Amino acid sequence: MNLPLFQTQSRSSGKSRWTWQRRERIYWFFVGSLMWLLAIMFVLPFLWMIIASLKREIDVFSVPIQWLPNPLELTNYVVVWTGAHALTRYLGNSLLVAGARVLGELLTSSLAAYGFARLSFRGRNTLFLLYISTLIIPFQLLLVPRFILFQQLGIYDTLWALILPGIFTAFGTFLLRQFFLAIPEEFSDAARLDGASEWTIYWRLILPLAKPALATLAILAFVSSWNDYETPLVMLTTESHFTIPLGLTSYVDESGGFSAALTMAGAVSATLPIFAVVLVMQRQFIQALSSTGLKG
Repeated sequence: MNLPLFQTQSRSSGKSRWTWQRRERIYWFFVGSLMWLLAIMFVLPFLWMIIASLKREIDVFSVPIQWLPNPLELTNYVVVWTGAHALTRYLGNSLLVAGARVLGELLTSSLAAYGFARLSFRGRNTLFLLYISTLIIPFQLLLVPRFILFQQLGIYDTLWALILPGIFTAFGTFLLRQFFLAIPEEFSDAARLDGASEWTIYWRLILPLAKPALATLAILAFVSSWNDYETPLVMLTTESHFTIPLGLTSYVDESGGFSAALTMAGAVSATLPIFAVVLVMQRQFIQALSSTGLKG
């Protein structure tokens, strides 16, 4: 018995729809599995760091890995925070350097970005391209010239040797300029008609509108300064001036060798300020990434 044409088409359409839904479920299953695998790969080193900080030195590199510390060594954190090489000293230096660099970079980068984005002058684009082109210079290439310069200036082995290079950055200028370009020019024109100066427009109009971009730059600058190891290694020799990355190398065991348990306890403690900063400013960070384009 032959089925009516419309019933045949209905069954064929339902079968194709079921096949399409099945394929979509299989696709998203594999995508989700891949995302979970990547997430585990990223989280696993941090998990091992936390576990190692709670172990005895002899158990840190034991094979197979003991994922549950036995016994639980909380004394590692006591030694790190109250021992001969107290983390509080390194933490204070890192906070001072990171805070000064963030504030300095926000000020200089926003001023330069305002000039490149909102002011018209001859050679503006050429000068901006020349400034941005300095990003291709490897950071390590500048360490020796800075070392010689800071010795001659008398600021070698001081925290100023870490602060000054981070105050002026081409990346910060580029990031804020792109955001400033997205602000309608009519706002500035209206302010000028009301008699506002360029400084008033910059300080009372542009900066309040650019809070997401400023928050993003602050996060990036803070993390960069906090994790910087090479610059303190070259510029500092006195332990009382060490920042956290360099200070973590001071933790040794009874024989004078590298202490992985104490170092991991210090590393866990050192990551807490970064998590706090990112959690507090994550909303502005995401908003800036979604609104900052590559406008020319």
